[in-house]
Amino acid sequence: MLRGRESLIRLVGKRRRAISPAVAQLLNQNPSSSSAASTSGSKSVIGKDLAGAEVTNKVEEEREVGLVSCPVCGASIRGTDYNVNSHLDICLKRGTKRKLSQQTLLQFMSPPSCKRGGNGIGVNSLDMDLVNADPPTNECILYTSSCASSLEENHEDLISVDECSSPRNSETRDAPVLPESSFEGNSSTVLDTYIVGRKFCDNVELEQDTQIILTRDTQNVKDSNAIKVTSTRLEMLGYLPRELSKCLAPLLDYNCIDCEGSVASLPLNPQDAVPIKLSCHKKDYSEHGTNSAIQKDFSSLWKTVLVEVERGKQHPPNVPRYQQNFNLLIEDVMRNHSHLFTDKEMLFIGSFKSLSDAAQRLFIRLYTRKGPWFRMSKISYPEITDPPTAAEELKEAGYLYLLQPRDNMKVQECDMENILGLLTVAELRETLKTELLKERINCTCRKELLKCLLSAYESGNCRNLQKRITERMGTCVRIAHFADELLWRVQRLFFLNGEQDLSAFLLVDIGVTKYPNYVCDASHRIFSDRCHLLEYEEAIQVAQVMDESLDKNNMKMVERCIEISENYICSAPMEETSLISACVFKPRFFSCFTAWWVYTKVLTLGVSVYERERRYEDAIRILKSLLQRTRDSRRGYWTLRLSVNLEHMGYFNESLLVAEEGIGDPWVRAGSKMALQRRVLRLGKPPRRWKLPSFAESVRQNIPEVNIVGRPVNGGVGEKNLFYGYNGELCGVEELALQYFAEEGGGWHGVHSESGIWMTIFGLLMWDVIFSDVPNAFCSKFQTGPLDLDTDDFYESRKDLIESQLNKIQGGMAEEILITCWELHYGELCRGVNWERHSLSDLRAAVFCMKARSLASICHHLALDYRSWSSGMPDLLLWRFYANSTCGEVKLVEVKGPRDRLSEQQRAWILVLMDCGFNAEVCKVSPAPKAQD
Repeated sequence: MLRGRESLIRLVGKRRRAISPAVAQLLNQNPSSSSAASTSGSKSVIGKDLAGAEVTNKVEEEREVGLVSCPVCGASIRGTDYNVNSHLDICLKRGTKRKLSQQTLLQFMSPPSCKRGGNGIGVNSLDMDLVNADPPTNECILYTSSCASSLEENHEDLISVDECSSPRNSETRDAPVLPESSFEGNSSTVLDTYIVGRKFCDNVELEQDTQIILTRDTQNVKDSNAIKVTSTRLEMLGYLPRELSKCLAPLLDYNCIDCEGSVASLPLNPQDAVPIKLSCHKKDYSEHGTNSAIQKDFSSLWKTVLVEVERGKQHPPNVPRYQQNFNLLIEDVMRNHSHLFTDKEMLFIGSFKSLSDAAQRLFIRLYTRKGPWFRMSKISYPEITDPPTAAEELKEAGYLYLLQPRDNMKVQECDMENILGLLTVAELRETLKTELLKERINCTCRKELLKCLLSAYESGNCRNLQKRITERMGTCVRIAHFADELLWRVQRLFFLNGEQDLSAFLLVDIGVTKYPNYVCDASHRIFSDRCHLLEYEEAIQVAQVMDESLDKNNMKMVERCIEISENYICSAPMEETSLISACVFKPRFFSCFTAWWVYTKVLTLGVSVYERERRYEDAIRILKSLLQRTRDSRRGYWTLRLSVNLEHMGYFNESLLVAEEGIGDPWVRAGSKMALQRRVLRLGKPPRRWKLPSFAESVRQNIPEVNIVGRPVNGGVGEKNLFYGYNGELCGVEELALQYFAEEGGGWHGVHSESGIWMTIFGLLMWDVIFSDVPNAFCSKFQTGPLDLDTDDFYESRKDLIESQLNKIQGGMAEEILITCWELHYGELCRGVNWERHSLSDLRAAVFCMKARSLASICHHLALDYRSWSSGMPDLLLWRFYANSTCGEVKLVEVKGPRDRLSEQQRAWILVLMDCGFNAEVCKVSPAPKAQD
């Protein structure tokens, strides 16, 4: 893979279904235009409001229609018979009631409240009155990413707002109204809650007023606080809600209360949550010997139980978790990032809460699927009773597009391929036979059938193809481009990256993943204004096009992406200036959320592309631009590549000067610095340089080597080296080396993990430092590490904490810290920590055998510059105990096969380890010589 592409793929994350019209226009500009024009064009496109710059479809039915107020919910809707009847059907079915309140002019013109909540992600909803969209027109043009030159409809007409309607009062999750229920003596209290998890229990038929009892399920692997609900005959009925169980479990464990109850009512769906009334009886402490600590905390614990009961009433468990999570995501972004959205976008996103449950669920289900098109006849979910009605509601609100056989829709060629992809192989063959009667069809596989049919359509031989396939498939739906664009933005703002999506909620809900506890304290806004966000989004889309073009080997578009990025870098202010907004300096590590950062990623990959094609002049031009205007740890790689490319061009003196300047650059570190030093020694021989540099002796330092001979299985160039191990089984060079050191090499124990085990040790030893309360380091509840971990700010912001922890490690407390952290945080996600690959016994053995001073030194290196030193560690970490078992020793071994050699990063690590007092060496595996005839 090209150097820099993997990093770019992680940055882009989930690809957008459609590129915005502004970016499509920018990419399709004539590359032959002047650089200045291209640059100004880029800036002008960025500066425009992408949502407002959409090109409207010119259709006849977009004429003004009078607005009327809905008598049920009060929302303003278009006065067409179809729209009024459809809206009333939905409103009456949902039971929506009109709010009899009005806003003052000041309230109407003021932006919605966006007060930040507490440390957690609360449900501070930004509920809007129902905002309805225009009715669908009979003719519309459908677009995909490859032809997104204009959006599908005029969104100024999409949303019509009743000026007298007022936003609903926001509900705060953190402060529910508590009921007046408390214990006095041995009194009892009745709580209203639910039985959940019915699909995991026996198929027991329930009746109203069925008596139930509660039992703790301490062996539950998913939730140690689980509370089972059983009948009086001990039949499993389900569980109490997770959050309520978490609060109620300590009171049951310490015998503070007894709980029993009955079924209040029966749900329509047998697997839905069952409402119950729970009677809780407080026990007498003197009789049952209840723990004294629990006695003191009983009031606070019981208050927490009441809070969860009220919260359960506000958010009934019958609502699917994915629907709750999606609404939570929207509410959090609207609360914390409302300044990044226009009023139109705020109203459109806020209208989602006004949709019926079925419509919300259908949209979320389709949004999380690949698509882009779906056959309505194939959509079936148990929690959505009437998908066609829900789809019509979403179409009316502007969230979905419907392609119906009766509609006279014009499908563009670029979208026809996606629609044809919905047909089965049998349907494709039948359609081909119908359309191409005179031609013989020999293809059988799906890909060939699609290609043949699409080719016939593009050539004009299948003029009735669209009509035939729409009649065959029935109604088809897809996510509207405007909705898709907005929700892509919302999701990225919530997770702050493109790799995570709604599945992160699911993994937490089912107990597969668990995130650490930390404080989210964002004193600075990541995106100061909408313009900065749109610049960043445009850069992300350019990076996506770059990645897609490399997949398709479309070098013309790759060059266009590189040109756009280079023009931006050359015209934009210096990197430090881009972090200043409204006279306030942002944290430096926020630079990764700027267009500048994204375009430098594109250019880094572009350098690799040009080097592969031996276009060294273009690569040199880009590298000089990057080095001239950027100050971060990537300068080491750029400086090295510039020196190498200059040497390829025959400019040896300039290559030497670049390498010498790079050695003195404070941002050039680790392996890159080592590589530049070695280049200076090689290029700086007399007569270019007569004096040896001061670092010559350290660079030429000998690294201990050990050679072992193995019986190879294969020896082809490009093949992975395989050998017969000491046990006679096939293995790689690393496993062969492990077996050698375990037997002939001195009885060592160890693991092959490269940097993995060191990152795990560092993460566990420095856990409290990594997740300490530092402003702006944590802005999302789904982070596995602070935002500044890869920057110098990590050490500078936590210097006292880091030095204190290093002193404890140097004082011999490493093993104790390791065990404590393992027991407290096992399973929680932390960057670099792999709970499954490395056992606690191995980690303890390795730490026990290390010198405390050496271990503290390695942790100090990682804390100072995690980005530069988090890779390149030796392959093997070996340890062995002395005879008295009071101490031991460790050895680090880099294993190399017959044709392998040390990289500069590996060489740098070995020299650092030797300076820290470790026993480090290189193990070279060579094949046994062939027997002479």
